Amino acid sequence: MNRVYLIGNLTRDPELAVTNSGVSVCRFSIAVSRRYSNSEGERETDFFNIVVWRAQGESCHKYLKKGSKCAVSGSLQNRSYDAQDGSKRTVTEIIADEVEFLTSKSGSDSASERVENKKEVTELEPIDDDNLPF
Repeated sequence: MNRVYLIGNLTRDPELAVTNSGVSVCRFSIAVSRRYSNSEGERETDFFNIVVWRAQGESCHKYLKKGSKCAVSGSLQNRSYDAQDGSKRTVTEIIADEVEFLTSKSGSDSASERVENKKEVTELEPIDDDNLPF
């Protein structure tokens, strides 16, 4: 079974390209924090290259940007190529089946902005227990 689920933030703006046969492909990378801290008490971060094909790739290019949070579901794929210096290189990428945008459209999903936008509640209104459905 080859299945990957990641949630992270984009490290750069997505890049959209079109293959010779006219198929759209979008590439971006995300930073994912590890679950546990290292020996110095710091949480390390891993960086993953994501590839999204066709209409979903076009949507990623249109709506995601550097810093956006997204969830990616897909599979790992290795590929090799010859670099300009003649050396053989291997790349591991996540080929996304699904990408869910987790940052709001305006991008104002940071905690400090949410706190600033909260209305101050000075007094709670009483609830009539007789109208509760349970």
